[in-house]
Amino acid sequence: QLQLVESGGGLVQPGGSLRLSCAASGFTLDYYAIGWFRQAPGKEREGVSCISSTGDSTNYADSAKGRFTISRDNAKNTVYLQMNSLKPEDTGVYYCGGAYAGVCSYGMNYWGKGILVTVSS
Repeated sequence: QLQLVESGGGLVQPGGSLRLSCAASGFTLDYYAIGWFRQAPGKEREGVSCISSTGDSTNYADSAKGRFTISRDNAKNTVYLQMNSLKPEDTGVYYCGGAYAGVCSYGMNYWGKGILVTVSS
């Protein structure tokens, strides 16, 4: 069945870095736009970054610009989110989502279960 699996989360100090991975199970990511989202307790899920199916376009939340980089390796069926200069406000559960439309302008159709990222000293 179609599923996305996140990895790479954990506890990191402010100013540190983490690389999140989103791997597909049961399907290829070639035709899917992949987005990263996060959710803090009591808050709505918010978009962090997204990359089109071809990788030709990317976008970032204002809070992530200049610090986060999204990339994809279709040969490995994986999308990455490199997070640098992490701040405590980056703390949350991070989810990857896939859009079979192949573009980031539309909603996600598939979701991972999420992984916790905690930024604290």
